[in-house]
Amino acid sequence: MRVVVQRVRRASVTVEGRVAGIIGPGLLVLLGVGQADGAHDADWIADKVASLRIFADDAGQMNRSVADVNGTLLVVSQFTLYGDCRKGRRPSYAAAADPAQARALYLAVVDRLRATGHTVETGEFGAMMDVELVNDGPVTLMLDSERTF
Repeated sequence: MRVVVQRVRRASVTVEGRVAGIIGPGLLVLLGVGQADGAHDADWIADKVASLRIFADDAGQMNRSVADVNGTLLVVSQFTLYGDCRKGRRPSYAAAADPAQARALYLAVVDRLRATGHTVETGEFGAMMDVELVNDGPVTLMLDSERTF
């Protein structure tokens, strides 16, 4: 499972002109699911995202989590995180999970984050979405449940 985590001042996702999710300060999480991913990957990603200490403390050091700052999360599915651009000009998505598996694991991450008390907004799985954000910092991290970058 791969995620791009962005610390944001605000973010929103719109589907066909309708706002599907909107947050103030917190984390925008773009989430992709791979074919080999399972429940353990969803657990790892949810725990890692929830506990990342990437918000400033009183001394200006990144030492607080999204919960510590009463932030919210916007989780958006994005299968293109599994795009392989090494050959040719068109990405291959062969490593991405099929939609049924991806939806189940995407929802598992959202459920695990909510179960720990986080306020979580979402996009609409499988839809064409417009995502807007104001990146804070900017702070942008990539996480992969299989490896580290």
